[in-house]
Amino acid sequence: MTRKTDHYSYTMYADPAMAQSFDDRRFGGPIGELIAGTQARIVANMIGRLHDRRILDVGTGTGRAALMLARGGARVTAVDASEDMLHVARQRAADQLVTVEFVRGDAHQLQFEDRTFEISVCLRVLMHAPDWAQCLGELCRVADRIVIFDYPSATSLAAIEAAGRRLTRAAGRRTEPYRVFRKARIEQALRRSGFRVRSIHRQFVLPIQFHRIVGSRRFTEFSEGLLNRAGLLRLFGSPVTVCAERCES
Repeated sequence: MTRKTDHYSYTMYADPAMAQSFDDRRFGGPIGELIAGTQARIVANMIGRLHDRRILDVGTGTGRAALMLARGGARVTAVDASEDMLHVARQRAADQLVTVEFVRGDAHQLQFEDRTFEISVCLRVLMHAPDWAQCLGELCRVADRIVIFDYPSATSLAAIEAAGRRLTRAAGRRTEPYRVFRKARIEQALRRSGFRVRSIHRQFVLPIQFHRIVGSRRFTEFSEGLLNRAGLLRLFGSPVTVCAERCES
């Protein structure tokens, strides 16, 4: 039986070279910068006041979101399964004179008591996790009020790319064969943990990889603005960032 830790989401990131190049590959160039800036703004808007709030960042990677939240005055704890990624995150925090508590841990079984944090944040993790529902349940368990996470939509063009990556992986090539999600499955999983969707944000209609290939922020903003005005973003936009709140008991 395959262990969770044999999954690509563990093995690919347990690599110093991967950790060092992670931010440049994901957030480098004009489109990467646009993605990072939009993500930071959306998360901050969903949270509202940051000062002195207790926030957990799960799957922090090299700490981009954790550092952003801490710079806003939040008391941030950040968890990742990869010590190599955490090493880079700690270096970045020290260079920026920002205080974050970085802890090695697994999103499937967080080492915190129920409702320890006001807010839990988890970005670009559920799409790769071996058991996404268990991870989401853990995010809800440790959050007192709000959970913020994202996912690629099954009704978007990302579904085609995801299928292509699964085929590539099956052929023996190194890749990350992420999953896509339907809104109903997300809402059902949240209800099981006593949460409900408060707000969502959809980012792109066209695939992110397409925008990266074009490499023009002006083209991306123009084309996506046009598609949004045509009503397509609401239907097919991805990734979807969700802000969920605990239901009143």
